Parts: sequence; C-alpha cells; structure tokens
Amino acid sequence: MKKTFLIFAVASITLVSCGSGGSETTQASAASTETVGGGQSTVKDDVSQKDVVKVAIGSPEHTTLVAALKAAEYVDVLTNAGPFTVFAPTNAAFDKLPAGTVEGLLKPESKNDLRNILEYHVFVGVLKPEMLADGQTYGQVNGQNITIGNKDGKLTVNGANVIASIPASNGIIHVVDAVLLPPAK
Repeated sequence: MKKTFLIFAVASITLVSCGSGGSETTQASAASTETVGGGQSTVKDDVSQKDVVKVAIGSPEHTTLVAALKAAEYVDVLTNAGPFTVFAPTNAAFDKLPAGTVEGLLKPESKNDLRNILEYHVFVGVLKPEMLADGQTYGQVNGQNITIGNKDGKLTVNGANVIASIPASNGIIHVVDAVLLPPAK
C-alpha cells in the first residue's frame, strides 16, 4: 500500500509539473514575441521599481527631457541596468534657454549636439545626495566634468540647484532647475 501511494504521489507531482510548465512556457513565449524588435524600454513591467527613463516619463515636469531623450535615441540606453546618476532638468529649466534652442536641438541635424548635452547630464554610477561634497568634480558620459556645490545642505551642480533626488531601479535622478551646458572644447 505504501509503495502504491508513493508511485501515485510521484506520478501526480510529475503530471502537475509537466502540465503547468507547458502553459508557462507558452505564456513566456507569447510575452517575449510581443517585444521582439524593441529595446529594453519596450519591456512591460508594472511591478518593479521604475528605471530613470520611466520615472521621467511619469513626471509632467520632464516632458521636454523625455522628448530630447527620444530625439537623441537614448531611451533604450538609459533603461539598461546602469547604474546611472541623471541630473534631470525640468521643463522650466529648458524654458530658460534662449528662444528656439530646444526646437533647434530636437532637429535630426542637431542630434550630435543634443547627445553631447544629454551626456553631460549623466554620470555612470550612483551619486547619492549624502555622497556629494562641496567642490567635488565628476566625469560625465560626454567626457567633461561637473562640479558639485554643497552649502548648508543645499546641493548644486555647476550652479544649478538640485531640487529633488529620486531613486530608480537603475540609479538615481537629481532634478535640477537649469540645463547643464558643457563647456566649449
């Protein structure tokens, strides 16, 4: 009797395992074919913490930055694992630029200039607020340095105020009130 029960239990577990594995495989195959041809940014995930791009997309204060990332074709780059520190100018920061600047940068012929500016806003690694000390410099993705200010707990980057810091799944975003323009080479 014990031998018969053991055989029945093993057979039941095997059947259950095989039955559920097949449907999971079918579901996984169907899910993966939906995103074929897209980059990391096309992965649907409403459960995990948002990456730096998804945080920006969800912010009504960063629509200009998101448009710039799309025009520069950097959405997939910044949705990858990173880690990244992104100094993210608000829409109001972009509005401070001379009239026509943003529109000009979003044109296809200005893609290299736009990429240089966006890369100046990104550091590879995570720079948490408590790590940032007055006078520190950090090399940005475009190869140029930014300078941190930290006076009485108020953070700045190249003189732009850091008005918020938001953790993301692949780094951190420091919201800034000015667009960081790389120095002329």
